[in-house]
Amino acid sequence: FTMKHIATKKVGSLLSRCTAPTRVSYASRHFKSSAIPRQHLRRQFHSTPALDVVKPYLLADIGEGITECQVIQWFVQPGARVEQFDPICEVQSDKASVEITSRFDGVIKKLYYEQDDMAKVGKPLVDIDIQSDISPEDEALLNDNDSNVPTLRPTPSGGQEAGLEVDRNDTKAATGDAPPPPPPQTLPAKPETTSTPSEGQAPRAVGKHASLATPAVRHLTKELNVQIEDIEGTGKEGRVTKEDVQKYAAAQKETPTTTKSSTPAAPEPQAEDQIRPLTPIQKGMFKQMTRSLSIPHFLYTDNVDFTGLSSIRKSLNASKEKSQKLSALPFVVKAVSLALSKHPLLNSHLDTSNAEKPQMVVKAQHNIGIAIDSPSGLLVPVVKNVQSLSIEAISAEIGRLGALARSGKLTNADLSGASFTLSNIGSIGGTAVAPVIVSPQVAILGVGRARVVPAFGKGGELIKKEEAVFSWSADHRVVDGAAAARCAEDVRSYLENVESMLVQMK
Repeated sequence: FTMKHIATKKVGSLLSRCTAPTRVSYASRHFKSSAIPRQHLRRQFHSTPALDVVKPYLLADIGEGITECQVIQWFVQPGARVEQFDPICEVQSDKASVEITSRFDGVIKKLYYEQDDMAKVGKPLVDIDIQSDISPEDEALLNDNDSNVPTLRPTPSGGQEAGLEVDRNDTKAATGDAPPPPPPQTLPAKPETTSTPSEGQAPRAVGKHASLATPAVRHLTKELNVQIEDIEGTGKEGRVTKEDVQKYAAAQKETPTTTKSSTPAAPEPQAEDQIRPLTPIQKGMFKQMTRSLSIPHFLYTDNVDFTGLSSIRKSLNASKEKSQKLSALPFVVKAVSLALSKHPLLNSHLDTSNAEKPQMVVKAQHNIGIAIDSPSGLLVPVVKNVQSLSIEAISAEIGRLGALARSGKLTNADLSGASFTLSNIGSIGGTAVAPVIVSPQVAILGVGRARVVPAFGKGGELIKKEEAVFSWSADHRVVDGAAAARCAEDVRSYLENVESMLVQMK
């Protein structure tokens, strides 16, 4: 038995030596070079771990010291493929809305926030499977992120070992020669418990952007207490418009109630209090107005005769299209700018960074903020360099900023840098107002609604006069009452004698 066993081993050894060249030649047919082993095969898988390319994409700093933003809407969902510069989501800070775009080509794997959640600056926004070349700067940034956020990528499962590690972009190699997966097992269908469309009624086709809408539309859905996902959009690619929301809310109110029950209906429950977090714009207003509490306000009001101004506007607008007609607001803004040239103290910032040595920063440019009531709240876009603009140019800029405010598209540049603020509260109603100074500015003007009042003419006769109340507030720590009154008097003089503005306009 022992001799037989030894002979068998020798025969096996000889056979292995004889077959070795055959295996080499076989390998040479599959590899580019028989001298370099383990090259990539065209067909086969390998079970070694794949490259770690799923990376967290952080919410970058959008400036102005903002530390968090509200996610208004997502443009992608897990599994969506994105390319460089494709929009990922839209976020709303306490000043403006911003679209966040992708820096890479790849596939979205995870969303870290739901819609309306508050996203932190510098924290992961999404996980993205990067499938494009990465610059050294981006690679260094991603490597820094790895130390703070763990990322995982699932590896192919399987019991057989093969000689190839599939590259992340080699989708043909990963799917072309692999055996097809077994068909999914089907389970007996559960009886339907929810309501289904009636027979012969096709389900409503929803566009790929059906859940997307502007901040103004989303604000309206919250006011009407409806879900945007339930509304059929008629806008571009299925987007929901304001008219869609209003029609849907009206239809909900007209929906007939359920059939009457034989038993008496139970009394409706009492309405309950609601707890709502502050919106980003409300948070910004809360911080700003809290700072303004420390400012001692000097208040001053005066009546301004708009009769001559209205007559000139009527003459100028006679030959203009409706979109180009001039309102009284650009005239007021220009009159304020001319008055600030005479009283530069009111066009200043009070620097209190050093409480022991506060100082005034007199601004060379007249950047006048215009308070606008937008669907998302109070916004104050800024008309820059008013001292160099004509009245028509001021009117056009106010129109542009107003349109952006109503659509929620104002940028940080549109909202920053004001040296003086004007609140046109008269566009809503009311006459006199006590405007609150926006720190570090030192003055603000509130303009009431113009209305016709009876007055006496030069000869004592009774005449009609169109008047508006101008309400001024000044920081009484650095601006005395006389300075504020002189500036207000100059503004009144310019508006009641519009011809005098032409002499000083550049």
